[in-house]
Amino acid sequence: MGDGKPVQISVAEMKSYYLYSEWCSWLLSMAEDEIMHQDIVPLCAADIQDQLKKRFAYLSGGRGQDGSPVITFPDYPAFSEIPDKEFQNVMTYLTSIPSLQDAGIGFILVIDRRRDKWTSVKASVLRIAASFPANLQLVLVLRPTGFFQRTLSDIAFKFNRDDFKMKVPVIMLSSVPDLHGYIDKSQLTEDLGGTLDYCHSRWLCQRTAIESFALMVKHTAQMLQSFGTELAETELPNDVQSTSSVLCAHTEKKDKAKEDLRLALKEGHSVLESLGELQAEGSEPGVNQDQLDNQATVQRLLAQLNETEAAFDEFWAKHQQKLEQCLQLRHFEQGFREVKAILDAVCQKIATFTDIGNSLAHVEHLLRDLASFEEKSGVSVERARALSLDGEQLIENKHYAVDSIRPKCQELRHLCDQFSAEIVRRRGLLSKSLELHRRLETSLKWCDEGIYLLASQPVDKCQSQDGAEAALQEIEKFLETSAENKIQELNTIYKEYESILNQDLMEHVRKVFQKQASMEEVFHRRQASLKKLAARQTRPVQPVAPRPEALAKSPCPSPGIRRGSENSSSEGGALRRGPYRRAKSEISESRQGRGSAGEEEESLAILRRHVMSELLDTERAYVEELLCVLEGYAAEMDNPLMAHLLSTGLHNKKDVLFGNMEEIYHFHNRIFLRELENYIDCPELVGRCFLERMEDFQIYEKYCQNKPRSESLWRQCSDCPFFQECQRKLDHKLSLDSYLLKPVQRITKYQLLLKEMLKYSKNCEGAEDLQEALSSILGILKAVNDSMHLIAITGYDGNLGDLGKLLMQGSFSVWTDHKRGHTKVKELARFKPMQRHLFLHEKAVLFCKKREENGEGYEKAPSYSYKQSLNMAAVGITENVKGDAKKFEIWYNAREEVYIVQAPTPEIKAAWVNEIRKVLTSQLQACREASQHRALEQSQSLPLPAPTSTSPSRGNSRNLKKLEERKTDPLSLEGYVSSAPLPKPPEKGKGWSKTSHSLEAPEDDGGWSSAEEQVNSSDAEEDGGLGLKKLVPGKYTVVADHEKGGPDALVVRSGDVVELVQQGDEGLWYVRDPTTGKEGWVPASSLSVQLGPSGSAQCLSSSESSPGSAVLSNSSSCSEGGQAPFSDLQG
Repeated sequence: MGDGKPVQISVAEMKSYYLYSEWCSWLLSMAEDEIMHQDIVPLCAADIQDQLKKRFAYLSGGRGQDGSPVITFPDYPAFSEIPDKEFQNVMTYLTSIPSLQDAGIGFILVIDRRRDKWTSVKASVLRIAASFPANLQLVLVLRPTGFFQRTLSDIAFKFNRDDFKMKVPVIMLSSVPDLHGYIDKSQLTEDLGGTLDYCHSRWLCQRTAIESFALMVKHTAQMLQSFGTELAETELPNDVQSTSSVLCAHTEKKDKAKEDLRLALKEGHSVLESLGELQAEGSEPGVNQDQLDNQATVQRLLAQLNETEAAFDEFWAKHQQKLEQCLQLRHFEQGFREVKAILDAVCQKIATFTDIGNSLAHVEHLLRDLASFEEKSGVSVERARALSLDGEQLIENKHYAVDSIRPKCQELRHLCDQFSAEIVRRRGLLSKSLELHRRLETSLKWCDEGIYLLASQPVDKCQSQDGAEAALQEIEKFLETSAENKIQELNTIYKEYESILNQDLMEHVRKVFQKQASMEEVFHRRQASLKKLAARQTRPVQPVAPRPEALAKSPCPSPGIRRGSENSSSEGGALRRGPYRRAKSEISESRQGRGSAGEEEESLAILRRHVMSELLDTERAYVEELLCVLEGYAAEMDNPLMAHLLSTGLHNKKDVLFGNMEEIYHFHNRIFLRELENYIDCPELVGRCFLERMEDFQIYEKYCQNKPRSESLWRQCSDCPFFQECQRKLDHKLSLDSYLLKPVQRITKYQLLLKEMLKYSKNCEGAEDLQEALSSILGILKAVNDSMHLIAITGYDGNLGDLGKLLMQGSFSVWTDHKRGHTKVKELARFKPMQRHLFLHEKAVLFCKKREENGEGYEKAPSYSYKQSLNMAAVGITENVKGDAKKFEIWYNAREEVYIVQAPTPEIKAAWVNEIRKVLTSQLQACREASQHRALEQSQSLPLPAPTSTSPSRGNSRNLKKLEERKTDPLSLEGYVSSAPLPKPPEKGKGWSKTSHSLEAPEDDGGWSSAEEQVNSSDAEEDGGLGLKKLVPGKYTVVADHEKGGPDALVVRSGDVVELVQQGDEGLWYVRDPTTGKEGWVPASSLSVQLGPSGSAQCLSSSESSPGSAVLSNSSSCSEGGQAPFSDLQG
C-alpha cells in the first residue's frame, strides 16, 4: 500500500465487524420482541402508568390448565365510565406481556361482578367482547350474588343468549368454588379464593423497571451498531496529525460506548436482583409464571449484552490495531520523506568532492573536510538506519502495509550503503593522493637537503686532498639515501596512481622528477670533480670570492615547485648557518662560479616556497576560523532554539559584536585565498596579488573602528549562557573574544610575511611588487591606526572629511609665542609645555587635548578634545630650534602665531617635518608656476589676473592650463636687458640689504611656508612694490637655461647649483657659481630653492603681493635660550 491511498478495513476486521453487528442485531431484536410484542408502536408501563393504576383489569400471572394466561377484571363500579382509549391501551398492554407462545393459546378472562347488577354485567361482557385485542379461550363471569340480581341474570341470560354469542364460550358462574373448577386455586389471587401472591403496585414497579432496562438495551444496541458501522466505513487520512485526531476521536467514542454498556449491565443486574428477591420471599407455589418469564428474559438480555460487549471488544481491538498501525505507517512515511531528502542532499554534496589536492597540506585539509562532513552527515545516516530498523520491526509485527514499508526500508539501506561506499571511495582516493604527495614531499625534501649539503661544502677546503675526500664521503653517504627518498620510475608512478592523476598533478610529478634528476646530475658532477681532486695533490691556490656582478647579472631561476608543508625547524636551523662561502679555484673558476650562484638561487627558491606555504596554510586556517565564528556564534544568535539563552543586552546587537566579519570572510574565502593559490609555483610574484586587492583590504578599517564597541559589548555579556553553550558545541578552548581579535592579528601578519618573502626575492622579477605591496600594507595599518584615533576626536564642529586625507597623528609637547598686529605681545611665561595630540591633514593641522584613558582593553583607547586648527595655506615651519634636536616650529600668518613643538624622538620630528614639507612644497609648486606665469605676462606687457588661492585650486588650474596652451619659453635674462641695462654688481660688504624680519637664525635652521605675502611678509608692506621675490642666503637650483645677456649676466644651465649673493630689481638676482667662482645676474624665475637638508637658513614664505606666489625669506628661532614668553593654546 503506497502513500496517498486511504486505509480500508482489513479482512479480519471485516469478519469481526460482521460478528459484532449480528450480536447487536440480536440484542436489538430481543429487546424489542421478548419484552414487548406489539406490532405497532409498543406501549410501556411508564406511558400508561395512571391507567394501569386504576386496576380495572390486571394480569396476575396465573395460568389455566393448558397454560392460558388469565386476565382478571375485578369488581370496578366505574367500569362503564372508563374511556374507550384507556380501556383499549390497557387491554393492548396486558395482552402484550405474555410470550407469543402463551398468547397464542388464548387468554382466559375472569370477570368478577358479584357485587354488580345484571345490567352492568351485560354491558361489561359486551364491551370486553367487542374490544379485546387478542385471542380468547374462555370467559368466566362471576354473576351478582344477590337473589334478585342472580335470578334476573339467569332469566336474562337465557332470554338474551344470542346477545352473548362470541367466538369463545361465556360461562356464568354463581360462586367462587365454581370458578375453581375451571382454574386452579394456585393460579388465582386471594380475592378469587386462590393462593397466588399478587400486588398490583409491585407488579407495576417491576414492569416499569424491566421495560426501562429493555429500552436501555435497545438504545445501547442501536448505538453499538451505528458506531461499528462508522468504524468499518472510516477511511483514515494520509498524514500523521489527521490520523492521530481520528484515533483520538474513535477512542473517545469507544470509551463512551463501553460506559453505556457498563450502565446497561448494571441496570440489568439490578432488575434481575430485584426479581430474585421476590422469588426468594414468596413460597414456591406462590410464584407466578410471569415472574419466572421476566427473570428468564432479563437473564437472556444480560447474557446477550455480555456477548455483544465481547464482540465489540474484539472488533475494537482490531480497529484500534489498524489505527495504531496506520499512525505508525504515517510516522514512518514522514520520517522516510525527511531522511530521504537529507540523504539526497548529502549524496549531492559528496558528489562535489572531486578535488584530490595539489599539495600535501591541501590533501590533509581535504581529508579533514571529508572527516568533518562524514561526522556531520553521520547523524542523518544513523537516523536513516534507525528508521529502516523501525520499518523492519513493523514488518515483523505483521503490519498491514508490508508492501509499502519493505521497499522504503530497502531504499534507505541502499542510500546509506551508497553514502558509506562513496565516503570510503573518496577517502581511498585522498589517501592515495596523500601517499603520492608524501612521496613527492620526501623527494623534494631530499633534493633540498642535497642542495643544503652542496651549499655547505666550502670550496676552499675542497681544494685539499683531505677536504675533497671528506666532501666526497658526505656526497656518497647522501646518495646512499636516494633509494628510500627519490622517485625511481616515472612510468611506475603514473601506473600506480592512475586513479588520481590529473593533468596538474602529472605536471607536478614531472617537475619533481626533473628537479630530482637535475639535483642528481649536480651531485654526480660534484662527485666527479671531488674524485679528481682527491686522486691528485694539487698546489694550494688562493680562494677568490665570486664577483658581485656575476650574482647580480645571473638570471632569476624559474619559480620553484611548490611544497605543501616543510619542517620549519630544520630549515630555520639551516638558514641560521649564515651566508654560505662561495670560493672558486683558478682551475674551475667559471664553472664553479656559475654552479654556486645557481645553488644559492635554488636555496632562496626553497625559502620562498616556505614563506608561501606558511602564507597559504595560515590563510586557510584564518578562513576556517572566521567561518567557525560566523556559523557557531553569529548564526546561532538568530536561532529560535537558542533565543532563551540570549541576554537582553545582546538582542539586535549582532552587527555590533561581529562588525563586518562576514564581509571579511567572503573576501578571503571567495577571492583572496583563491588568488593566492594561483601563485603557488611562483611565490616571488605574490606581491601582485596583494596590490590587485589592496583596495579590498580597506574593509579592515571598518572592522577596527567597530572593535571598541564590540569589546565593550563583550565585557558586558561575556558571562551569558549563550556564549558558553556555543563554545561547548564548537569544542573551543578559547572564548569568543579571542576569535574576534583574529582579523586584527591577520592584517598585521601580512606585512611580516611580505618582509620575509622580499628578503628572499631581492633579485627576482617580483621584488618591486613585493616592496610596493609591503609599503601599501604598512600604509593600511597606519591608516587603520590613524582612523582609530581620528574617530575619538570630540568637539570639532566641522566635517573632518573636508580637511583632506589624514597624513600623520601623534602626541607632542607644545609651547606658544604669539604676536598681534605689528607689535609682538609677550604673554606670561609658561615653562611647562602643553600636551597636545596633533592631527596633520592635507588642508589643516588640528591641535587636540588627549583625555585620560579609562576602562580595559579597547575601552582604554583615548579620546581627544578639539582645541584649535591651522589652515595649511597660511602655515610655515622652522625645521630646527636651537638647543633641542627634537623641536621644530609651526607658525601661522607671518609668525603672528608661533607653536614650538617637541617630538618624543628626533626620528618622529624628522618624519613630521618631512610630511609638512611635502604639503607646503606642493603648495609652493603651485605658487611658483603661477609666479612664472605672472612674470611672463609682465614681460610681455600683458595684465596678469590675480589668483584667488595659494593652493593648487580650480582657479590656479585654469590659469596654469592657459599658460601651458601658450607654449611660452621660459623667461630669459634677455628680456630684461632689452628694456633696461643690468644693475651694477654689488659692492663688497653691501650685499643683502633687504632681508626678512630676522637674520639671526642659525645655519642649521630651516623654515617652510606657502602662506600669502600680505600676511607673512612685513618687508613687502614696507617696500610697497609689486613684491618681487626676496631670497635668503643659500643654494638654489637653476630650472631654465640662461645664455644671453649683458656683460654682467651669468651663463647657467638647467640643473646647475648657484649661491645667492644679492637681491636685485626687476626680478633679477646676483648669484655665484660655486664650481667656477663666477658671479652674475640671472632671472628670478630661473631659480628654484634646493629642497632637503641644507646648511643655509631656508624659509619658504609667500612674499608676493598677489596670492599664490612663492618667495623665500629668512626665519629665526623663537626659543633661543628658552627665555621667550609662552602662552597656552587658546580654546
